[in-house]
Order: sequence, then C-alpha cells, then structure tokens
Amino acid sequence: MQVVKRAMKAAVVAAGLAVAAGPGTPASAQTLKVVMHSDVKILDPIWTTAYIVRNHGYMVYDTLFALDDKLAVQPQMVDRWTLSPDKLVYTFTLRDGLKFHDGKPVTAEDCIASIRRWAARDAMGQKLMDFTKELAVVDDRTFTLTLKEPYGLVLESLGKPSSLVPFIMPKRVADTPANTQITEFVGSGPFVFRRDLWRAGETLVYEKFKDYKPRAEPASGLAGGKVVKVDRVEWLAISDPQTAVNALLSGEIDLIEQPVIELLPLLEKDRNIEVRDFNPLGSQYSFRFNTLHKPFDNAKIRQAALYALNQKDFLVAGVGNPKYFRECKAVFICGTPNGTDKGFEDKLESNFAKSKELLKDAGYDGSPVVILYATDTNTGRLSPIVKALLERGGFTVDIQPMDWQTVLSRRARKEAPSAGGWSGFMTSWVSADLLDPIVSSFVGAACEKAAIGWPCDQKLEELRNAYARAPDAAQRKAVAEQVQLRLAEYPTFAHLGQFNIPMARRKSVEGNLEAPAPVFWNVSKKP
Repeated sequence: MQVVKRAMKAAVVAAGLAVAAGPGTPASAQTLKVVMHSDVKILDPIWTTAYIVRNHGYMVYDTLFALDDKLAVQPQMVDRWTLSPDKLVYTFTLRDGLKFHDGKPVTAEDCIASIRRWAARDAMGQKLMDFTKELAVVDDRTFTLTLKEPYGLVLESLGKPSSLVPFIMPKRVADTPANTQITEFVGSGPFVFRRDLWRAGETLVYEKFKDYKPRAEPASGLAGGKVVKVDRVEWLAISDPQTAVNALLSGEIDLIEQPVIELLPLLEKDRNIEVRDFNPLGSQYSFRFNTLHKPFDNAKIRQAALYALNQKDFLVAGVGNPKYFRECKAVFICGTPNGTDKGFEDKLESNFAKSKELLKDAGYDGSPVVILYATDTNTGRLSPIVKALLERGGFTVDIQPMDWQTVLSRRARKEAPSAGGWSGFMTSWVSADLLDPIVSSFVGAACEKAAIGWPCDQKLEELRNAYARAPDAAQRKAVAEQVQLRLAEYPTFAHLGQFNIPMARRKSVEGNLEAPAPVFWNVSKKP
C-alpha cells in the first residue's frame, strides 16, 4: 500500500501538483487548485476558438454585455445604453471606475479597438460589421455604433458568450492585427494572469484583481457581479485522467472541469465529492472539414463523409452513459427554437454504400483525408472512429497524432495537407455557440473571412443575412431551416451528437455558476 501511495504522490508531483502552496503564494492565501480539460499554450482568446483559451479569457478580461443563466443579454462593463428612434444608432456608456490590470482606466477607444479586432476573426462579429456604418468615440466612457440598416442582433453579438468572445483589451493590445497573436495579456477582468509564474505544461496562476469593480447585481450565468472569493486560482496540467481523479479524491486538488466519464462512478461514490453539470444546455461533437484542398474541396465528397459517419459511435465511445448523451441531427441543437432534422434525415447513419456511390460520382481520386488527432483531449481521442468510418465509406485516411495545442497551431495553416496542412479534425462546441446561423462559427461561409476550414458559399451567406434581417422568431426559425437544408448540400462540418460532461469538485468548493463556460468568480472554498 505504501508503494502505491508513493507512486501516486510521484505522479501528482510530476504533473505539477504539490500539497503546499504554489510558487509565489503567501502562506495565508486561499488557493483553488483545478484541472482543466487541456493545457494552455496559446493565450490570445481572439486568435483561436479553443475553449481552454476562451476560459483563460474569462479569467483575465471582461465583456461589454453578458448572458445571464436564462441566456438573456445583460449589461456588464456597460452602465447604460440607448437606441435611436430609427433603430440605427446605439450609444453605450461604460461603468465608472473600470480599470485595466496596469491601473489605466478602460476607455471608449479601448472598446472600439477590441470590437474591431474580435469582429475580424469571429463569424458573428463579421456579420455585425457588415451592418455597421461607424464606431465612434463620444467621450472617454461613451461610444456609438451606427448601423447601415436596422439589425436585431447587436446586443447579442456584443454579449456573445463563447468562442470567440468579444473581450475588451487595452487599445495598444487590441491594435494587434487579428491574424497575429498578442504578446501582452492585460485585461480588466476579475483575475490577473501571473505570466511570470506561467509554466507551460504545468501551471497557470491567476490572482484576484483587487481593483476590480463588480456589478451590484448577484452573479447569474456570465452576467452580474463577478465577486472573487479566493485569493488565487491555479490551473494544473494533468494529462492522465486517473492521476487527476486520484488527486481530487485525496484532496490535493479541488476541482476537475471535465472528468472522464468512465471514472464518474468512482467519484460519485466518494462522500467528499460532488459531480454536477454546470452547463445543462450541453455540447455537440463536430468534425470540421477543410474546404480549401482535396478531397474536401468538393461538396459532394463532403456529403459522402456525412453518409459514412454516424453519431452513435462517437457518443458511445466518448460519453458511454446514455444519461449524458443524445443523438440529434439538428445543427442548431435539439430542444431549442431552431432545432430540426431537415436535410439530415438520411445522413449520419453510416450508409457506406451511399458514401461510396457519391465518391464515385464525384470522381474521388483517393486523395488522403489528413486528420489532426489530438491524443490528449476527450474529443480528440475519437479521431480513430472518424478514420474507421471514412475508410469503410471508401476514403483513404491518414491520421496524424499530436497534442491539442499542436492541433490549434496547425489547423490555422492553409497549406495543402501534403505540405503540412490538414483535411479535418474532431472538436466540440458548447450548445450556446450553436443556437443559430449567426452565432455558429462553423456555419459561416465567407471564404477567406470564414473560420478555420474556410468554406466559401454565397447562398449560405445570403441565408445568414436573411436570418439577421428576420423581424421575429417565427421567420428566423424558417430561415434557420433553410440554412440547415443548404448545409446538407454544402457541408461545412459534421455534427456528431449532443452530450453533457459534468464537473467534479470537492464539497469544500461552492458557488460555481451554471454557464456556457466554466468561470471562477463567485466560487469559495471552505478551509
């Protein structure tokens, strides 16, 4: 038994953990130690849609608006706003006393620069800018957004809850070109990132920003008062799921963001552990196509992939327990206003004969599908299923293992697969990112402005514009259905089922909020 204990302790230490406080921690500081779903190597939350970087963003930066736990848009950094009678001019005034971590005040210029940088990368931001005539400073705390024509998703855009989030940065940082990663990480959010203590592959350290001014309202979802109740949060990189679970059971860490589903029964049996889902809307598995190069530059070949794949294999392998997953052919999420299976009734059923038939009609020449296989994430580990199903459907597949951080870097490359590029990769989105054709990044098809994969389809973009102009929910639903029908003809990704992954935390931890992203304000820790 002592040998087992020593071995476990060695594994925990090797993963970057220690029972004592981390580097630079005052002896009296209250520190929350957590294991997130991935390590962090990229720190620019506008450069990548990766959720681990979005999560980092919520620690460091703040937003103009935010969604509460009912998914309603609420002011966050904004104190008040008005809309002109012709519905063309929005005027926003910031709350008094907002500061960046370097002590400088947050200004209207910072906000405008941040919106522009975000909008250059994000599908919803791009659509907002299509309708925007001008962003202009009124005074230090006030700016206007003037539209070319009425657009009903302005506040929803500025309060976008997940990747990419319109985080506010200092103008000097936000002026960095959108395709270049920032090198300075100063926000005005509730935590300060201790870059001097950052150890890639081991630890990220965030300390309470003592000059942060929370809103007066109670915390709700991503909105309300961001009251920090601990002195410090440490994200600890532990790639081995069993080691992380053992550390939680022993009390050496406080929380695991996404424990492996197979280990949940072990955690649920421990009276000191609570297993709870803080994102009830759940998530959706996705396989993203690169439309720039063979073989997925051909829409019919992408259709063949939709016929070769199926949802159940991914859900059973990735989640296992049926109470945590749901087969769903709705691109815009089952159980929501835009949910429908139109266009996909006969797809995602592993009809290999139909896949082979489409490949023959399309003149498929055997060009390999190069899959980026992230071996260190729960979703990435499903990549071999993609390979097996596509091969049975008539494809040639080259699967290339790497860690998730390497995937994030490589998927930004536009070279051909044979020159270091890629054809596809597995990922997942929280459902809040997928509720309509504007917010969903993988639906955007604005060519070089589109998200990684760079689909280019005028009809999809026309339909997205029609959705943005639709005056009511009924008309938006009708347009969303037309978008899904077009996605069945011009696939930009394969949606591979809905699922939920609960969080595991020690019962000494309280206050986690139900939200599309894990956040650490409002969280307290008993001694």
